[in-house]
Amino acid sequence: MEASTRKELESVQEERDLGVAITADLKSSSQCIKSAATARRVIGMVRRNFRRLGVDDFKLIYTTYIRPHVEFCIQAWSPHFVENIEVLERVQKAATNLVRQLRKCSYPARLKKIGITSLKDRRLIGDMIEVYKLLMGCKIDYKQFFRLAENHYGVRGHEKKLSKDISRLDTRKFFFSQRVVNSWNSLPVEVVNAESVNSFKNAYDRLCHKDMDDRS
Repeated sequence: MEASTRKELESVQEERDLGVAITADLKSSSQCIKSAATARRVIGMVRRNFRRLGVDDFKLIYTTYIRPHVEFCIQAWSPHFVENIEVLERVQKAATNLVRQLRKCSYPARLKKIGITSLKDRRLIGDMIEVYKLLMGCKIDYKQFFRLAENHYGVRGHEKKLSKDISRLDTRKFFFSQRVVNSWNSLPVEVVNAESVNSFKNAYDRLCHKDMDDRS
């Protein structure tokens, strides 16, 4: 290569790739703030244009125009710091206040009456669905992300348990291929062995509802 064509690469602290902010430290704080800000602008627009929203109308507007902003490509930048998790959750909390008749209810009560879950729970559900799709051979070879546990015999649970690496840095520990392992390995056989993605979602929902009933 001739010297005249050489160009020194510029060092930057943040770059956007496919709409996701990637910072030099690989933390998701910047993306959380930007996503929350965009979603809040939409909440403001809805507040200005709709004086009264019933539960059904709100749910349609929220799931179509607001929530996608805080969940876009979320498996790639899912937050693990408490402050970042709260930044996103406060967006949904503010949005549910658009339903006037529910304002006096607590946040968990509003979620239950509307029929939605916390964003943190939705991220976990999304992670589990992605793991299931990868292990089922949906377009991408799962070996790019996971290794099946070599010795699962004699251990309670399913036969699709994943191996987890020892991670020194949080960046690796909370990366998709590592953060999902414990949750996936703890799933019961009937959920993991579902015959389709929809069957998996339904089985996982039943499991979550059962856990909620047991805690109550």
